[in-house]
Amino acid sequence: MDLRKIGRFIAAKRQENSYTQESLAEALDVSNRSVSKWERGICLPDSGHMAELCKLLKISINDLFNGEKVDMKDANKKSEQLLIEMTKRQEANNKRAYANICIVAVGAMLLYFTVIGITARCMTKEDFWPILIVVAATLILLITFFFAFRTEVDLGHYACKHCGHKFTPTYGQAARAIHVGTTRYLKCPKCHKRSWSKKHF
Repeated sequence: MDLRKIGRFIAAKRQENSYTQESLAEALDVSNRSVSKWERGICLPDSGHMAELCKLLKISINDLFNGEKVDMKDANKKSEQLLIEMTKRQEANNKRAYANICIVAVGAMLLYFTVIGITARCMTKEDFWPILIVVAATLILLITFFFAFRTEVDLGHYACKHCGHKFTPTYGQAARAIHVGTTRYLKCPKCHKRSWSKKHF
């Protein structure tokens, strides 16, 4: 998916339909900056505005995602290519999101042990503030790990080693499962067998 090509297509169709950036933004109830970002290929319109944008520009969703008018003869082929590209893009985004949350979790853990070390040196019987700092640092670490865990479960899916079925466990199932990295020992909801199910983003 070429965002710059899509942006140029939006700009061309906007002008073809006699819209300025301001008038198109007003019709869609978005800011001028949003329209400008679409046309510069920085981002796509959000899903809530896509259908209305296509209606105003007299194009299809397929045309929008391809950045050009799609011939009906090639529509199915183009749609398949687009789905493959979007799937790859989603997988890349999922991997990036998971890598980011892992970095945050490791950073929080390092910060936690640094705070504990510094607090332990400064602690005296009379002082109460080091205990508060340790409690606050522990809460921050637990919250970070909780969000890291939820992100891992929500992104992508697990695949059963026995039947290949792709599934997403509940948070409870994932929390109770033995795991090594992102591979968890889970029960498949289809074949009901337990296996080391690998995470696929």
